Amino acid sequence: MLDALARVARAGFVPEEMAERAYLDEPVPIPRGQVTTQPSLVARMVAALELGGGERVLEVGTGYGFQTALLAELSAEVWSVERFPDLAETARRNLARHGAHDVEVIVGDGTLGLPERAPFDAIVVAAAHPDVPAPLAEQLAPGGRLVHPVGRGGREDVARFDYGEDGLVRRRTLVGAHFVRLVGEHGFDR
Repeated sequence: MLDALARVARAGFVPEEMAERAYLDEPVPIPRGQVTTQPSLVARMVAALELGGGERVLEVGTGYGFQTALLAELSAEVWSVERFPDLAETARRNLARHGAHDVEVIVGDGTLGLPERAPFDAIVVAAAHPDVPAPLAEQLAPGGRLVHPVGRGGREDVARFDYGEDGLVRRRTLVGAHFVRLVGEHGFDR
């Protein structure tokens, strides 16, 4: 994980006028009332996925693409769903400039996942909801891992879930955090 953080320059994934804040361990505002999550929290969430390099990963909430770039460094294939077209386009440009490969940014409702690309070995959600959206759980491969901020948005527990014979099971809480709300058909109303 540390090697991936060293290879991905966060300054390339924040608004130009915020570049001086890129290496502070704090969220950085981006358009649409969104933020790029602070690096320490991104690192904890991505590390909890226990990626070995060959996984198919789904990310919900692309933002400007910083976490997406880290996932691309640590897995085989990444699909990222962003609900705002302008943020998705910025993320695509940022990822291309970084040289990320085997990454696709899709505009859509992240609470629906991407059934046409499933199953996924790992899913990470960068927005809060009290429950994991059912379509995301259904799209995990057996043995898959999911990291999701559990709460109403603004104060939640980031939790690691595993998918197995008993379905989706919460394994542990990683950290308390503050996230924007997960909006979509299986999330909060717009």
